[in-house]
Formats: sequence, C-alpha cells, structure tokens
Amino acid sequence: METIDNSEKTNLHPRNLHRSRYDFELLITNCPELKEHVAINHHNIETIDFSNPLSVRALNKALLKTYYNIQNWDIPKDYLCPPIPGRADYIHYLADLLATGNNGVIPEGASVAGLDIGTGSNCIYPILGNAIYGWDFVGTDIDEKAIANCSKIIEANSNLIDAISLQQQIESRFIFKNIITPEDRFTFTICNPPFHSSAEDANKSASRKVSNLNPKEKRKTNLVLNFGGQNSELWCDGGESGFVTQMIYESAKFATQCLWFTTLVSKRENLASFYKTLNKVNAATVRTIDMAQGQKNSRILAWTFLNESQQKNWKF
Repeated sequence: METIDNSEKTNLHPRNLHRSRYDFELLITNCPELKEHVAINHHNIETIDFSNPLSVRALNKALLKTYYNIQNWDIPKDYLCPPIPGRADYIHYLADLLATGNNGVIPEGASVAGLDIGTGSNCIYPILGNAIYGWDFVGTDIDEKAIANCSKIIEANSNLIDAISLQQQIESRFIFKNIITPEDRFTFTICNPPFHSSAEDANKSASRKVSNLNPKEKRKTNLVLNFGGQNSELWCDGGESGFVTQMIYESAKFATQCLWFTTLVSKRENLASFYKTLNKVNAATVRTIDMAQGQKNSRILAWTFLNESQQKNWKF
C-alpha cells in the first residue's frame, strides 16, 4: 500500500507520473467529487482514507481524467479498484522489456498488441497501456458483468473504441485457449492473477489490510477490502501458484504467437516452482523484474519461447 508523504516515491519506475505526492488541488479541479474524500492527516499532509473503497475509486477517477485522458470511468460496487501507480509501473517495466529486443527503443503505437488476462471491470492495464504508449489491447475475463462494464468504459471514451477489444473466457479452467486464435499474434500478455486460494483466505487478508490502514476498524466483523474485488478477481483453486502454473503450461501451446508472456507474482516463494515449470516447457528466456510500491514488493515474471534471433526479428 502506498505511503503518502512529501517525498518522491523513488521506488516507482522513473517514468511513472505518480512518483511525487498527489496534487490534490489539481485532481479536485478535474474531478470535484474527490474533494469530499480528501482530508489532512496527523502528519499535516493532504490524503484520502485508503481503507474506504469509495475514496479509492474517486482518486482513480481523478488520476485517470487528469493524466490519462479518460473522461468517464467507473466500476460496479464490490469490484476490484486497482491502485493506478502500481498498475502504471507494470506497463512501464513491460515497455522496457520490449525495448530490449528493439535496439533499446520502446515500441509504440497500434502495432504493439497486448493481451490482458483478467482485465476485471476496470480495464486498467489496457487503458494505461494505450494512454502511455498507444498500444492496442484485447481484454479478457470470465466474468460477464466485468466485461460489460469494460465495454461501457470503452464506449464512453472515444479514444479507446478502436484501441481495446474484449472477449469473455467461457471456460474458467482455461487461460489462453478459446482466446488466442490461430490468426492472432500478440506482442505480450499481461496479468494480475488471483492471489488467494479460497474465499476464506481472501477475507482474512482483507481484514489485515483494512486494520493496517485504519486501526479503528480492527473490531468490525464485516470488513471490506479497500480495493474491493469479486471472487474471480481475488481467489481461485490453487491460488497464485496454481493459476500461473496453468498459464505457463498453456503458453507453450501458443509459443510462436506471442513475443513475451508476463504475469505479476506477489509471492516470491512461488518463483522456484515457476522456474522449474518454465524449464519443463522449454522457455527460451525467462526474466524476473522486481517492483515495489510503498511497502509492498512484487515482481513481473516474463518468458518467451523465441530465441534471440526470433526476438530481434519480431515485427512491431
């Protein structure tokens, strides 16, 4: 979770627009509904209550409108409301990864095609990837309501209509099957996988998060996760380990149709198992990119089945 203070957030990517303290005056000018959520904390710093999902959602609306030209954005109640700075970091580190096979130049524009696995109702990775680098995206999810809300966001922002398409995954046990057709060619995949292995596990984590953010909430029994989240967004059988392992095995079946497969990995202890699975499916190159937002450490796991020559010859 982010720590809001006067200092620069040097742990964020150098190109991240949110390394400095939020300019609430500017944000409120662009999104007046944020005003009621902003207050002075005990450090005499303007901030919001990050344990309140309504406050987080209002902040996201303001950030998207102010920095990413998204005039109309909202999500249904109880759906995941992602922290914009952390999601932007993933996009920037992904851009750096693509540059390694493009003579150090970040490829931009619609010729770069991303596949967002589990785009949720917020569509945040496609929005940021398109706003920052002009990339095109296909967003997928198993949740029909989430896909419907993403469609609503796209239709409400004319700059997204030709850049983002959506597809529902009709079989929850699959990740790429039913989505990637023989004609498809993706520059990368991107994913924030379900972290927990059960609803109970997710609820326990929610309680801890809210308690850490707002100690006064400790004794409440019906706690809400500050960033929300539906079951499919927060947990799946096998948790992060099971989901990413399935992703790796499936990716091998589409080895030549995607330059880089990537996913967030929250639990460092899962990496050793993932490396073994990647070795089993003969991944040509595997990279782990460390990230940090506030007090939370995470990392991007990236792999490709293409050799160095094939990577360099990939047409953006």
